[in-house]
Amino acid sequence: MTQRINYIQRSPELFKKFVEFSNALKESGIDRAIHDLVNIRASQMNGCGFCLDMHVKEAKIHGERELRLHHVAIWHESPLFSAKERAALAWTEALTHLPPHGVSDELFESARTQFSEKELSDLTFLVMAINAWNRANAAFKTPPGSADKAYGLEKADLS
Repeated sequence: MTQRINYIQRSPELFKKFVEFSNALKESGIDRAIHDLVNIRASQMNGCGFCLDMHVKEAKIHGERELRLHHVAIWHESPLFSAKERAALAWTEALTHLPPHGVSDELFESARTQFSEKELSDLTFLVMAINAWNRANAAFKTPPGSADKAYGLEKADLS
């Protein structure tokens, strides 16, 4: 696959600001495992090969179990995720493919049983960010694995 446009080179100042935003999310208090699961699930839903590849490798480096990585796509049926992780995945799906009438009260209340208002707000920003990254990398066909060396992802030992 050939990359259409290198958006990093074409808009370096915007890229830098968006990286700053994304890095701030790492300090938000959202559990690292949930952060990884959200990034993986949104990337799966959006068909973003670059981001899915990157976030699976990051999750592996962070110690995520391989079976759970395989089960992210089937989390509804899998017993491997906690109630809080399931709420985060449901929230991710709803915000990634917004229903015609927005997020239901039932889903909001379900998420609120697992997350504080601050956490739910931070989680929402996390979902917003991964969806934006997915859209840029899918639009310009960024090749999966093309930034492994730059981000230290070869440490995942997934080749």
